[in-house]
Order: sequence, then structure tokens, then C-alpha cells
Amino acid sequence: MDENELKELLTRENPDFRLALEEHRTCETALEGLKAKPFLTETETIEEKELKKRKLALKDRMYQMMLAHGK
Repeated sequence: MDENELKELLTRENPDFRLALEEHRTCETALEGLKAKPFLTETETIEEKELKKRKLALKDRMYQMMLAHGK
């Protein structure tokens, strides 16, 4: 089973994985909105950093779930 198939399986069968994936996508959408701005305020810069950290943490969490599923 390749990585994409495993993600699809876990998205269907694991509510925690699905929730993490949805939040990851929400962070990505928010980051895209910030990137579209020509200038970020200090608050938006802090928000961007926090979104990037959260997105990375979610990616790590999903990866751990994928590894655990493979065992």
C-alpha cells in the first residue's frame, strides 16, 4: 500500500486522522491567505509562524498514525 492509499484509508477509518487532516488543510488555507497579502502586520507575522508550527505538528501526528497503522 502506498502513502496516498494509506492516507485515504485512514481518512475513511480513523476519526483522529481525519480531524488532523482537516485541521492541517485549514492551516494551509489560512497560510495561503496570509501569503497573498503584500505586507503582513506584526500580528499577522506571529499568526503565520503559529500556523506553520501547528501545521507541522499536525503533519508529524498524521505521519505517526500512518507508521502505527503499518505495524
